[in-house]
Amino acid sequence: MYARILNVAEKNDAAKSLSRIMSRGNMTKREGLSKYNKIFEFDFNILNSNCKMIMTSVSGHLLSMDFLGNFQKWNSCLPVELFEAQVQKFCTGTNIPIKKTLEREVRSCNVLIIWTDGDREGENIGYEIIGVCTAVKPGIDVYRARFSEITYRSIMRACENLMRPDRLQSDAVDVRQELDLRIGAAFTRFQTLRLQRTFAAQLRDQLISYGSCQFPTLGFVVSRFKEIDAFISEDFYKIKVTLDTEDGLIDFNWKRVRLFHRGACEVILQICLENPLATVTSVNNKPKSKWRPLPLDTVEFEKLVSRKLKIGAKEAMKIAEKLYNQGFISYPRTETNQFPSSMNLRQLIEHQTESSEWGDFARRLVDRGPTPRRGKKTDNAHPPIHPIKHTDTLQGNEKRVYELVVRHFLACCSQDAEGSETIIEITIAGELFTVQGLIIIAKNYLEVYPYDRWADKALPTFIEGQQFQPSNVTMVEGHTDPPPLLTESNLIELMDKNGIGTDATHAEHIETIKARKYVAVQNGHFVPGELGIGLVEGYDSMGFEMSKPKLRADLETGLKRICEGTRNKIEVLQEQILKYKEVFIRASVEATKLDNALSRYLVDEPNPMISSREDDPPSNTPSQRSTGSAFTRPAAGNNYFNNRYPRNRSNVNSNTSNSINRGGNSKSYSSHLFHQNNSEQAGNEIVCNCGEGAILLTVKKEGPNSGRQFYKCGKRDSSSCNFFLWADERQHDAQRSNQKHFTNNTFPGTSTTYNESTSSVDSCIKCLCDNPAISRTVQKEGANKGRQFYCCSKPQGNQCTFFKWADDDSSGNTSNWNDNGRKRSYRGRGRGSRRSRGSRGSRGGYRRKRTKTQDTDQGYYGDDPCDEDYD
Repeated sequence: MYARILNVAEKNDAAKSLSRIMSRGNMTKREGLSKYNKIFEFDFNILNSNCKMIMTSVSGHLLSMDFLGNFQKWNSCLPVELFEAQVQKFCTGTNIPIKKTLEREVRSCNVLIIWTDGDREGENIGYEIIGVCTAVKPGIDVYRARFSEITYRSIMRACENLMRPDRLQSDAVDVRQELDLRIGAAFTRFQTLRLQRTFAAQLRDQLISYGSCQFPTLGFVVSRFKEIDAFISEDFYKIKVTLDTEDGLIDFNWKRVRLFHRGACEVILQICLENPLATVTSVNNKPKSKWRPLPLDTVEFEKLVSRKLKIGAKEAMKIAEKLYNQGFISYPRTETNQFPSSMNLRQLIEHQTESSEWGDFARRLVDRGPTPRRGKKTDNAHPPIHPIKHTDTLQGNEKRVYELVVRHFLACCSQDAEGSETIIEITIAGELFTVQGLIIIAKNYLEVYPYDRWADKALPTFIEGQQFQPSNVTMVEGHTDPPPLLTESNLIELMDKNGIGTDATHAEHIETIKARKYVAVQNGHFVPGELGIGLVEGYDSMGFEMSKPKLRADLETGLKRICEGTRNKIEVLQEQILKYKEVFIRASVEATKLDNALSRYLVDEPNPMISSREDDPPSNTPSQRSTGSAFTRPAAGNNYFNNRYPRNRSNVNSNTSNSINRGGNSKSYSSHLFHQNNSEQAGNEIVCNCGEGAILLTVKKEGPNSGRQFYKCGKRDSSSCNFFLWADERQHDAQRSNQKHFTNNTFPGTSTTYNESTSSVDSCIKCLCDNPAISRTVQKEGANKGRQFYCCSKPQGNQCTFFKWADDDSSGNTSNWNDNGRKRSYRGRGRGSRRSRGSRGSRGGYRRKRTKTQDTDQGYYGDDPCDEDYD
C-alpha cells in the first residue's frame, strides 16, 4: 500500500487546479520553501490504494546548463574552446528553494508522479525533478501522468493510465540545450568582443548575441528586405470595360490581364473603341463554398492572434498558458489540427450555449451535430486548442484570446459557407473580358467567425448572346509592386515551414532579435536594423549559410530522430558540434569580412552631412506620395547606431524619400540619412562629376555647419561620384576650377572637400604615388597637437602609406616606415593584409585609431597617422 505520494506540476497554478479537481475541493494548503510554489495535501485513491497526495510545483525548468569553472568567464579562454569545454546542469537563483522543497518532501514519500506538460520540454523538466528526488531517495518509484487539459475527465483518465517517463524526449532537449549553449556562447563571445573592439564608439556596451534559431529568424527579415530593395518596378497597361447599371457600376476585367508594352495596349484599345459593342459569350452559374477553418494548432493560433487581434505571439502564448492553468482552454502547445474520434465535441459545444454572444449559434450546432474538418498534422500527444468551459469573467486581452479560441472551435465544428457564383464573359472586337458575381446562400460558420470576410457581389441578369454598349472602355496604367515586409504572422509561418524552432519557441526567438535591436517593428512590419543586416551580410560574404534555415533545420531533424529512437543522443550531439565548430573556425579566419560589412552601416561619419530622416520633406511626386510611415532615426540617447535602419537603394527618385511605390499610396520602409531640399531641384545648374545634376542637401547634424546647404552626386548607390560643393561657395566657381575634391571613402556617405587655396600642397615633397604631398595639422589633444605633417593627397582609402612630419629634417620619403625599420600597415576599410610583430592572430591586427586632425583652415576631420594601437 502506498502511504504518501509526491506529485509535482510544472507551474503553481496547474498544481492548484489539479489538486482542486482530484480532491473535489477538499484539500489543505501549506507553504513551501519557495513563496511562489505552495504545497497542497488531500486524500485520493490511486494505484489501487487510498493515498495521501502531496502536490507541489516547480516554475518551469528547475536546472540550467552552463560551463564548468572558469569557462563561464568571457575572457577565460578562446571562444573556440567552448565547443569542447565541460558543461553541467546547475540549480540557481529562485529555483534553489524549490529544489530544497522537493528534497524535503520526497523523504517521506515512496512514489513520485510527474504532472508536467506533455511536450519535450515538459518531459525534460520531469527528468530534472526526478534527478533531484532520486539523489535523496534512490529507490523511489516514478510515474508520469499524461493529460492535455485540466478537466475532471482528463485528469481521472491520466490517473488510471499512469506510465513511465520518456527518456528519449528528455534526451532530445538535453542535446538542444547543450548545442544552444556551446554554439551561442562561442559565437556571441567572438562577435561581441571583436565588434565592441572594432566599433568601440558604436557597440561598446552592446551584447551581440548569436543563436542557431535567432539568426535564421533574422535572416528571413533581411532576405525580404533585400528582395524589396532589389525590386525594380515595371509599368504595365490594361484595358478596363465599365457598364453603368441600376445596381451600380460593373467592372469587366481583361482576360489578358495586362501588357508591359504601352504601344501594344494602345493599339488594342483603339481597335476596341472602333467597334465597342459588347457581346455576352458565356453565362456560367456554379456553387461556391468558403471553407471553415481547420482545428487550431499552436502555429495557427500565434498567426491568427498576431494578424487579427494585433497581439504579439509571446504575449498571446503567455495568456493562453494562463487560461489553460485556469481550466478555460486546453493545452496551448500542440502540433495537432485534427480532433480524435473519441473526443466528445458535442459536450464541449453545450458548455458554450450559456454565452449571450454565441450561445444561439452553439445551440443550433448542438442540434445539427459537430462536423469538424480533419487536418493532416498530429503530435499524438495533445488535441487541437479548444475551450474547456464557458466563462464571462475575463477582461482585456484574456477575454479577446479566449473569445478567439471559442469562436474558432465553434466555426471549425460548423459547416462551410455556401454561395452561388456567376461568371459573365463578354467579347469586344475579339478581346475577352469577364466579371464575377456572388450571392451568399448560407453563411454557416461565418455567423460566429468575424475573422473571415465573404461579401455578396450582385450582378444583373445577363443572357448568352445579349449585346450592349459599355459605358466606358479605357486603358489603365499601373506598375508592379514588391512583396511587403514581413509581419509577425509571416515570420512564424516561415519559421514553421523551415523547421526553425518549435511551436513553443517561435515567439521567444522573435522577441530575442527585437531585444537585440537586430530588427524593429514599424506599423506591424519587420525591418532589419543596421546591426542586424550588417551581421547577415558579413557572414554571407564568407560563403556560410548561417542566416539560412538549413543548419538549424538539420538539427531539428536530428532531435526528432532521437525522440523516435532511430538516432543516438551522443551521435547527434557530436555531429552538430563538429559542424558548427568548423563554421566557427572559418568565420574566425575571415572575420575581417564581418568588419567590412558592418562598417558600411555602423560607422558614424564625422562629416556634418548626416541629417535626420524625420525632417525629410514630403515628396511632391504623385506616384511617390508620402504616407508618414517612414522609419525615423531615433533621438540621441536611444542607442542610435543599433537602431538605425539601412538605406534602401533601389527605386529612389532624386527628389523623393526612398519609398516603395504602392500605386499612389506608397510606404517608405527605410531611411536615407540626408535631408533633401526639393526647392532647387528643377533648376539646378550644378553638375557633378558624373555629368548629371547634383542634388541640394541640408546639414542637420548639430555643429558649426548645421543648417548649411551643400551639393552632392544625386546617385544613391556605389556608382556615385565624389562630388561635393557648399551651396554658399557657388559664387567662387571661378576659383573652383582648380579645386580638388577629396572624399573620405573609408565610410559610406562621407565626403570632405579640400581647396588648394587653403590646403598646403608642397610640390617639393612627394608621396609614394609620386604626387605632391598635402600638409595637415594634428587636431587631437596630446603632445603632437598643432604639429604639421605631410601625407598622400588622394582620397582616404586610396592613399598610399606616405607620412612625414613637417619639422622632420630627415631626407627622403621614408616616413611610411616605423622606428624599427618595419613598414607600417594601416587599416582603412577592413584589415590590412600585413600584421605587425605584436598582432594576436585572428583576434585582430595592427590598426590606426580614427582621430581628429585639422587641415589648416578647412576643419578637416580625418585620421592621425601617428596614433596607433593594437586591437
